[in-house]
Amino acid sequence: MTRTAPRLEVIRAARAAEPSTNNATQRIADSITTAIVERRLMPGTKLAEQKIADVFKVSRTLVRQALMQLSRDKLITLAPARGARVAEPSVIEARQVFEARNMLEAAMIKRAATALTPAQIAELRAHLRAETAAVRRTDVSGRTRLLADFHVVIARMLGNEVLAEMISDLVSRSSLIALMYQSAHSAEHSASEHVAIVDALEARDARAAVKLMEAHLHNVERNLHLDPRLPDLESVLRPG
Repeated sequence: MTRTAPRLEVIRAARAAEPSTNNATQRIADSITTAIVERRLMPGTKLAEQKIADVFKVSRTLVRQALMQLSRDKLITLAPARGARVAEPSVIEARQVFEARNMLEAAMIKRAATALTPAQIAELRAHLRAETAAVRRTDVSGRTRLLADFHVVIARMLGNEVLAEMISDLVSRSSLIALMYQSAHSAEHSASEHVAIVDALEARDARAAVKLMEAHLHNVERNLHLDPRLPDLESVLRPG
């Protein structure tokens, strides 16, 4: 029996929208978010309204609405003199994002250990296989997207769209943080840690699942360069 590849989740949880205008605005916001998550848009990148409007063949008003939404989500910054730019998270913000993720995802995975059905565990296994395949073929954007989606997929399986939206926002911000602070946590390590988490979920071991999720998020944060060494001016500037 041939298995079809699992459908990629949209990082940003779906929001209710009117058929035309709101859908176009959300499409722009989703595309920018995806580009950030897949590391195609770097922190500090200028987002010119007219260029975006030309790409999507919409008015600048719709682009502005999308940018305002992304600004509220802390993925971009809006400044009168500088316009819209991809956000450049501070060290304090980075630590707070991971603290929030740890609190939310520990509770989420604890519930998942008792709530997920065998069919949903099978779906997670399919997702893990897709992660592994993307890692092996060095599909950077695909594996980055899949590794991030893993956390959102579990939230959606619990049937809580509010939780899924919160997790998706934090995961997207984490992607920006990883770009900003040069994460050394490899895709291979993330994929193997996801496998261990799903093993615990399948065993209905809530305690182990929580510990594994906490360790996973700790490892990701630990491998960020959040404490750069300040240069010694004398050694740097001394001639010769």
